[in-house]
Amino acid sequence: MSNYLNTLNDPQREGVVNINGPCMIIAGAGSGKTRVLTYRIAHLIEHHGVDPFNIMALTFTNKAAKEMRERIESVVGLNARNLWIGTFHSVFARILRAEAPLLGYPNNFTIYDTDDCKSLLKTIVKEMGLDETQYKPNVVYNRISAVKNRLVSWQEYLAHPTFREDDAANMRPEIGNIFKNYSLRCFKSGAMDFDDLLFNTDKLFREHLDVLNKYQHRIRYMLVDEFQDTNLCQYYIIRRMAAVNQNICVVGDDAQSIYAFRGADITNILNFEKDYPDLRIIKLEQNYRSTKIIVDVANSVIAKNTAQLPKKVWTENEQGNLVEIIKAVSDNEEGKLVATSIFEEKMQHQLHFSQIAVLYRTNSQSRAIEEALRRMNIKYRVIGGLSFYQRKEIKDLLAYLRFSLNHQDEASFRRIINLPKRGIGDSTVDKIIVAANDHAIPIWDVLQNAQTFLGGRAAGPIDEFVSKIKRFELEIQTRDAYEAAAEIAKSSGLLRELYEDKTAEGLSRYENVQELLNAIKEFVERPDLENRSLAGFLQDVSLLTSQDEDKDNDPDKVTLMTIHMAKGLEFRYVYLVGLEEDLFPSQMMLSSRADLEEERRLFYVAITRAQTKLFLCYALTRYRFGRLKNCEPSRFLDDVDQRLMKVSSKFNTVESVAPNPQFTRQFVAGMQKTVRSQAVPKASAYKPPTDFKPSDTSGLQEGMKVEHPKFGFGTVVKLEQMGPERKARILFTDFGEKTLLLSFAKLRIHTN
Repeated sequence: MSNYLNTLNDPQREGVVNINGPCMIIAGAGSGKTRVLTYRIAHLIEHHGVDPFNIMALTFTNKAAKEMRERIESVVGLNARNLWIGTFHSVFARILRAEAPLLGYPNNFTIYDTDDCKSLLKTIVKEMGLDETQYKPNVVYNRISAVKNRLVSWQEYLAHPTFREDDAANMRPEIGNIFKNYSLRCFKSGAMDFDDLLFNTDKLFREHLDVLNKYQHRIRYMLVDEFQDTNLCQYYIIRRMAAVNQNICVVGDDAQSIYAFRGADITNILNFEKDYPDLRIIKLEQNYRSTKIIVDVANSVIAKNTAQLPKKVWTENEQGNLVEIIKAVSDNEEGKLVATSIFEEKMQHQLHFSQIAVLYRTNSQSRAIEEALRRMNIKYRVIGGLSFYQRKEIKDLLAYLRFSLNHQDEASFRRIINLPKRGIGDSTVDKIIVAANDHAIPIWDVLQNAQTFLGGRAAGPIDEFVSKIKRFELEIQTRDAYEAAAEIAKSSGLLRELYEDKTAEGLSRYENVQELLNAIKEFVERPDLENRSLAGFLQDVSLLTSQDEDKDNDPDKVTLMTIHMAKGLEFRYVYLVGLEEDLFPSQMMLSSRADLEEERRLFYVAITRAQTKLFLCYALTRYRFGRLKNCEPSRFLDDVDQRLMKVSSKFNTVESVAPNPQFTRQFVAGMQKTVRSQAVPKASAYKPPTDFKPSDTSGLQEGMKVEHPKFGFGTVVKLEQMGPERKARILFTDFGEKTLLLSFAKLRIHTN
């Protein structure tokens, strides 16, 4: 027998050897959960003689399944290859291959990938005569996927008034009929999409109890990794399969449940004990990854959540360094400070760049970081997404800008001629290129004489395109680079198309385009440049992106990724950037306590990626939608035990303020002086009158005159609701525009 048990601590060993009955292993970050899961399976085979054919282990990634199988093989040998081990989708596809005829599918059914599904949906929308801009494949696909993961069939969808009302409210009343046609077309083609692999497995077990009974007796032991990420459909299936033997072991951490937008249901793990009253709960609380400081920071943060399973993660690792706070005047400077810190930490501590990660909430934040790293010649890789300037939506807008400047740019022309769609097909484009080549004239000359060269219906859309480009050219000649680019983004239709896509992917693409416009705005306002034209910006971008080509396969690079992509990974040094209100936590996640707590779990995940040193970074101003906005440090910084942090004086250009329990409000108050000196003309401090008394702001309206004890007199520009809070955007006479939470603002309303 192997001596693997001797390598485990007591709770880990308990999780390995107690094999019978329902068991939940609550595994804190860095506590060795994968080791416990794999050794538990090895123990079943080696010590208890369980046939691998009777063991099922479900994971969420092929990588995790491969790693688990290899670890088990290292203990028990090649016998491990007989395990039912893999992702939910791969294991359930294996079951469906054997049982598909019972559901009317062939055994060799096709599995459609996401592109196949969206292509089919696009065809159906067109056949139904619906507006393709209203029923975009991405939007429809995500809607259908979400309801199928809640075990809703197309028949139930059409019969339920709530779905009809929601679709009508979203101006897409035909979603139900599209769902029906899509499902029938897949069935007729003998095809299933990824969601069908789950949905149909559940249907198989519900409608064919003999089949369910067969698998219940075949699978004697079931193990589920990352249980906090399961959705309703996945949980129902595994609960049915484990109903006879009750030997179900789930491993997970509720504090790392961050995929609700994909359908993950945290209540599966929070309420697991209700379904199994005799549940054995084992807590893996010793962290082997991080320093004591980092572990304590993570604990202080997650303790603020109310919906959680109690545990106290601890470590015997070294004390480590205090968490460093990096403050920047702007998001652009944040990138520079992070890049400088990375370079100096590498040189001082002999690090490899591959030991360092920069994490952010949204992909659009990578732009400033990427540019700063390039300028310091620091190599990096972007995980889970393209480099900022290589993203489709960015290249689309850059192509519009380039063609508006240079009408001979064939590559840009090909990219934008039918974007957004204007009825100009590939055959027409080919004719334009051929005509230009045959007559040895520029493409632009062909376009301006479309009736002569093309004739027919193609000339109309081409003429409209030419008129649009001429107008864009005039914009570039008469307005500054930012104003022209913003107008082109709007008038081209690119912004509107992205804005109307309300999916997570659509929102991300829209934010990316806004971030490109922010970059142009910053470029225009740079005092160190002589050429601040749009042509100058495009040249600058071209020089930057040419360095981004990864031709040397050098593994020693800084890693850039979103926090969602970082789950399960670890790095010696971690920089978490953009810790500002409305960015992290996201403004879209402030409508309920559940959403806010998921954002806090995301913060917890980011913290626990760090092994040795953690930097928390934020900017006091950030360009959003082309305007320089004053930012408040994230409320999550208040969640951190202030004794575990220090303000980094080495890399900060704004005045230092000692951390204290009222971090956010104190920091904001301490820094506004510096922000004003660099972002707006310096104003004299306002001294309120001795009889100053705040008014009741419940009746505050836009246009009202107000007085603030610090900023003086101003006018309310806009009122907004932020979850349970109201905030006001106020234009102050001496201090410019500020956004204030009314519950803290202390405003006196002037009715005269």
